[in-house]
Amino acid sequence: MKQLTTYNRAAAYLNTIFDLLNARYFENTLSRPVITIQSTPKAYGHYTLFDAWSVDGEQGMREINIGAGTLSRPIECVVATLLHEMVHYWNDKNGVKDCSRGNTYHNKNFKAAAEACDLVVEHHSSYGWSITSPSDSLLEFCVENNLTEIRLNRNDLMSIAVGVSGTHAGTFTGTAGRKPSSTRKYICPCCGMSVRATKAVNIACLDCNEQLVIAA
Repeated sequence: MKQLTTYNRAAAYLNTIFDLLNARYFENTLSRPVITIQSTPKAYGHYTLFDAWSVDGEQGMREINIGAGTLSRPIECVVATLLHEMVHYWNDKNGVKDCSRGNTYHNKNFKAAAEACDLVVEHHSSYGWSITSPSDSLLEFCVENNLTEIRLNRNDLMSIAVGVSGTHAGTFTGTAGRKPSSTRKYICPCCGMSVRATKAVNIACLDCNEQLVIAA
């Protein structure tokens, strides 16, 4: 895969990940929304409860946004954010109210749907079951699909508290606050073939008969 260092490639990649998640967790029942990458103070992402986009003023489409200042987090965290917003999308389309208090408090309906989609959700005193992280199963999904890091990131370096409708509660500090990835990338020193794993492994390239090493 070409390195994800341009906006167009990053945007296309998010659509690809949406399709993979849609097939895995929603039986391809979600029509593709407009996936945007915008700076979103106080948010890793959001989902609109209305048709934010239209084609020729008629066909309406929902919007899922991924915060531009959070793109270069470990890919499993970006995937968890996208999946979080897709859970909101699924609940909305199926008439399930998953937020209250002005659409900021994630209730037990959201918790149940999110956990069914391999998300780990924790409780926040103000925003409910909104603190979201990938489970081991979602990490395996990232590995199975060889998802790679998005290297592009907007320099939103100020510390931002998260807590807007459809978001992950917590804090982030742009690139300065990036956490280490939970996955490891191994590469063949001979042919360059690479794989990802969620833990330390001993693995070899059968074509080159070389042991794979962790990529720098």
